[in-house]
Amino acid sequence: MYIKKILLIIVLLGLIGGGIFAYYVYQAIFSPNTDFETETATVYIPTGATYTELIEEISPLVKDIYTFDRIARRKGYVDNIKAGRYILKKGLNNNDIVGVLRSKNTPINVSFNNQERLENLAGRIAVQIEADSTSLVKAFKDSIFINEKKFSLESALSMYIPNKYEFFWNTSAEQFRDRMYKEYDRFWNEKRKTKANEIGLTPNQVTTIASIVQKETAKVDERPRVAGVYMNRYKNGWKLDADPTVIFAIKKHRNDWDTVIKRVLYKDLELDSPYNTYKYAELPPGPISMPDISSIDAVLNYERHDYYFFVANVENMGYHKFAKTLAQHNRNKKQYVKWINKQGIKR
Repeated sequence: MYIKKILLIIVLLGLIGGGIFAYYVYQAIFSPNTDFETETATVYIPTGATYTELIEEISPLVKDIYTFDRIARRKGYVDNIKAGRYILKKGLNNNDIVGVLRSKNTPINVSFNNQERLENLAGRIAVQIEADSTSLVKAFKDSIFINEKKFSLESALSMYIPNKYEFFWNTSAEQFRDRMYKEYDRFWNEKRKTKANEIGLTPNQVTTIASIVQKETAKVDERPRVAGVYMNRYKNGWKLDADPTVIFAIKKHRNDWDTVIKRVLYKDLELDSPYNTYKYAELPPGPISMPDISSIDAVLNYERHDYYFFVANVENMGYHKFAKTLAQHNRNKKQYVKWINKQGIKR
């Protein structure tokens, strides 16, 4: 009788212990274990991160790091850490958290526009994906890649079409660059290539003129007309005489890309640079900025007209006055010079 009582007690204790253990396991696996007030929290896991680094990254976001660690080890996550951007929802349990970190790398939208140089583009991209600006510049300027894709260092910026693209956060510099070439190739479809050929330009030349158009006017509806002026000059063998190219040439000559130049002076027109379209009739060796798609299409579909000159319209700011003759242009220019002098803009 005594032995039976002991066995019964042992069985009851075993059941209680098992129940406690089962409850603990249930709590560890299925109880909510997030510790943030917002609906979601984002975890960034760098390429090559160790499990220790992962624990440091996620610790502020969970209530009990010990139970998370136990479940992560049981599920084999310790040896299967994947870089990326992961979004945790409020109230997830350890099992769900590990599941997210193992297989739900969430892409982001990467956007860029109007960058003046490859270095500027790299800086813009580096704040959006894991790759840093140094590695991006190196990838962008890789001579083997540039030559293989039939660009030059000066024209390489043409390859990056401004838009919004979906990328994984842990995209490398080379992966980003390679994807951008595919987007460039997709953008320059047969229809656009045919249009470029019909107006006697290569895609890179179109982009170069578009970059000038982009700098000349922020008004999308005016871009085809401005493009028409430059195409009239180009087709007739004139120099483009574009102020934005002179400004770019000055910045490049000084290696000072932060300088702001609001007024081009006559002495600036003498700067000996292939980008100075007041000095050379040839197109610049590459774009002076990254043109919007609207500027590229404005060149491909430029307005056919007889205008050869234009100047800022002080009566309708943002737009320009166009002229067919130099005499008419000089009258328009006189009004503009009077206005800019009144503003006290000397440089």
